[in-house]
Amino acid sequence: MALVEHGKILEFLELVGRLKHIKRTGWVLCDINDCETIAGHMYRMGLMTFLLTEENNPTKLDRFKCLQIALIHDLAECIVGDLTPHCGVAPEEKHRREEEAMKQIAELTGIAGDRMYNLFMEYETQSSPEAKFAKDLDRYDMILQAFEYEKRENSPKILEEFFTATYGKFNHPFIQDLAKELYKQRDEFAKNHLAKVTTS
Repeated sequence: MALVEHGKILEFLELVGRLKHIKRTGWVLCDINDCETIAGHMYRMGLMTFLLTEENNPTKLDRFKCLQIALIHDLAECIVGDLTPHCGVAPEEKHRREEEAMKQIAELTGIAGDRMYNLFMEYETQSSPEAKFAKDLDRYDMILQAFEYEKRENSPKILEEFFTATYGKFNHPFIQDLAKELYKQRDEFAKNHLAKVTTS
C-alpha cells in the first residue's frame, strides 16, 4: 500500500473519530444533559446484532452484515452532522448531503470505502432484510435511550414523542418482543412514580 493511501486512511479515521464527540441532535433539542454521541448510538446497535441467535433469527439474517450496517448507517454524520426533521432540512436534501458525504468517505479508503458506501445505500433504500433489521435497531436504541433518560431524570413520559414516532414500526419479531418489554417497564416506572408522588 502506498504512503499516500496510508495518509488517506488516517484522514478517514480522524473523520469518523468525530462521531465519538458529536451529540445526537434529538437529545440536544430536548435539553438532555450529558447526552449520547452518534458513535455511542451505533456502538450499542452493533452490540445488539450479537443477540441474534438460531432461536430468534428464523429468517437467517446475516449477522455480520447487520453489524456492518449498524456501524456505518450514520457514518455520513461525521461530515454533515446529525440532521433531524427539526433542523429545517428537507428529507431529499438530507439524503443528498449524506450520500455526497459517503462518497467522500469512500474515496479515502478504496475498496473498503466502496463496501461502506454500498451498505449505506442499502440501509437508506431499505433494500435488504439486514437493512430493515438495522432500521429496527436504530428505532429501538432510540426509545431505549429515551427511557433511560426518563429514569435518570425521574420524569416519566417526558420523551413521549420518541415513542409516538416509532410505535408500530418494528418489524422483526425479536425487536417487537424487546419493545413490548420496554413498554411494560416504562408503564411500571410511570405507575410507581405516580404512587410515590400521591403518597408523599
